[in-house]
Amino acid sequence: MNIHTFTVNPLQENTYLVSRDNRGFVVDPGFFSATEIDLFNRKVSELGVRLEAIVLTHAHLDHVFGVERVRNHYGEIPVYLHRDDAWFWDNYMLSAARFGFEVKPFGFQPDWIDGGEVEFAGIGLKALLTPGHAPGHLAYYHPESGQLLSGDALFRESIGRTDLPMGNFEQLEASIKTNLYTLPEGTVVYPGHGPATTIGHEKKHNPFVRY
Repeated sequence: MNIHTFTVNPLQENTYLVSRDNRGFVVDPGFFSATEIDLFNRKVSELGVRLEAIVLTHAHLDHVFGVERVRNHYGEIPVYLHRDDAWFWDNYMLSAARFGFEVKPFGFQPDWIDGGEVEFAGIGLKALLTPGHAPGHLAYYHPESGQLLSGDALFRESIGRTDLPMGNFEQLEASIKTNLYTLPEGTVVYPGHGPATTIGHEKKHNPFVRY
């Protein structure tokens, strides 16, 4: 499984292009400008990837800014999201306005998924329910390559904010300890913000959730 990182939008969110055998999907498209989506499109073309899905770890605005930009370019490919984040999806315009951004509401509903075994573009993943930063937050683990797309649950020596609407520190702490720290220590973590890390490093050095 190949992962390419694009750091985008005013909140410096990490968007990921995930591919294998010329098939792929995008995780948390936060593209805020034409320049950002153009860079992504060029990489997709350069790699010869057929983009088949949009996969969301959660629906906070910085992770969905680019959903419509992607669908405008690649057609109405499916969008996957946990149902417990429906409020953020349905109130995207309201959430954006709170931070001074003007956007249009989504004119469609995503495909709702739960945790467990999932497959996108022929790539099998484990969708790990990790609420606390957002109620329907999912992290995506690929056992074969030892890679984890952690969204805003776990960062390098940090964790996602829990002071936002529907955030809960105790819930996030339990999510990390139960569903992430139990993964192999060599697992490479690709977070929603900041640099990559490993599960082993976080178990030893994360000051917010100690192992």
